[in-house]
Amino acid sequence: MMQKVTTFLMFVGPVAGQAEEAITLYTSLFENSEIVHIQRRGPNDWGEAEGSVEHAVFTLNGQEFMAMDSSAGHAFNFTPSISLFVRCASEAEIDAVYTKLSEGGQVLMPLDEYPFSKKFCWLNDKYGVSWQLTLTEGHDAS
Repeated sequence: MMQKVTTFLMFVGPVAGQAEEAITLYTSLFENSEIVHIQRRGPNDWGEAEGSVEHAVFTLNGQEFMAMDSSAGHAFNFTPSISLFVRCASEAEIDAVYTKLSEGGQVLMPLDEYPFSKKFCWLNDKYGVSWQLTLTEGHDAS
C-alpha cells in the first residue's frame, strides 16, 4: 500500500493562534482550494487557548495540507529551508499571489527575472511560512 505524504504546518511562537487566519488566506489565493475541516480546542485542552486550531485539513489547488496551533514553548518555528513551491500559470497569478503573501512578510528573493525563470520570487509570509513562486507561462507547468 502506498503511503500518502501530507505537508503539516504548525503555527508556534509569535504566530501561535493564527493557523485559521493563515489557511483562510492561502485557500483564497489558489483555485480548487478549500478548508476541509477544522477541529478546535475546548476549555482546558492541553493548556492551549480555547477555540485555537487543534487540527485542520485544507487543500491548495487540490493538494492536501494540515495545520495546527501550538502555544507550547518550542525552540523552533518555520524556516525557509523547507518552502512551498508554486508554479503559476500567468503573470497576473504570480503578481497577485506575491502581493498577498509578501504583505507583512520578508522577501528573500524579489519578484524578478532570473536565469532559471522569467519571473520568480522567494519569500516568508507574515506567518513565517516560506514560499517560492515561479512563472511557468509558456512552459510545461508539471
